[in-house]
Amino acid sequence: MSEQVELTNPVDLSVGGVYGHIFRRVFHISMFIIPVIFFEFGESFSDSIGYSLAEVVSIVILVAIFGEAIRLKFEFTIFGQREYEAKQVSALAWGGLAIGMVLLLAPIKQYAYPLIFSLSFGDPFMGEIRRMGVETREVIIYSILFVSAIWLVCWYLFATPLWLALIFAPLCVFAEMPRLRYIDDNATMLLIPLVGILILEPFIGLL
Repeated sequence: MSEQVELTNPVDLSVGGVYGHIFRRVFHISMFIIPVIFFEFGESFSDSIGYSLAEVVSIVILVAIFGEAIRLKFEFTIFGQREYEAKQVSALAWGGLAIGMVLLLAPIKQYAYPLIFSLSFGDPFMGEIRRMGVETREVIIYSILFVSAIWLVCWYLFATPLWLALIFAPLCVFAEMPRLRYIDDNATMLLIPLVGILILEPFIGLL
């Protein structure tokens, strides 16, 4: 059975207190730029260094894993991280791995943009309304509406199939909900919907 953790005030656990918490949120939101860089500049950059784009993504993932292993070896945290992350894989590392897997396994705009945007914008949204004391039921409702809006924007901008929003907006929200000790919601919020995308892909036919 998965071991769950109690909900605590994230500000109290953040290295740097409230400023560390704000930095963490801003950094989280800024991850929306990753698919922009990938799709707009990725091919030209990878060609310039003599690798395929998939190889570049894999190298970045491997470097991140190695860096996280060193951090865990010396049990240190950086500004904005939680104190408990000194002894477990950080949310940053989980998020980086999950985004990397999306770009490796579903490297098209129609999938990657809504998935990564759901994480970069949806996760902070859910965290902040929880911190305001909103009841779980209302958190779920507001979050599904918010993430659905993200998928609708991606339908308009990137031709993401509209019906996917009906499935994956709620799935992204529910995938973020479990409070697990060693697997951060940055991973579950992306990897669980990614599995769903890959299962449905033969019926969608975009890859």
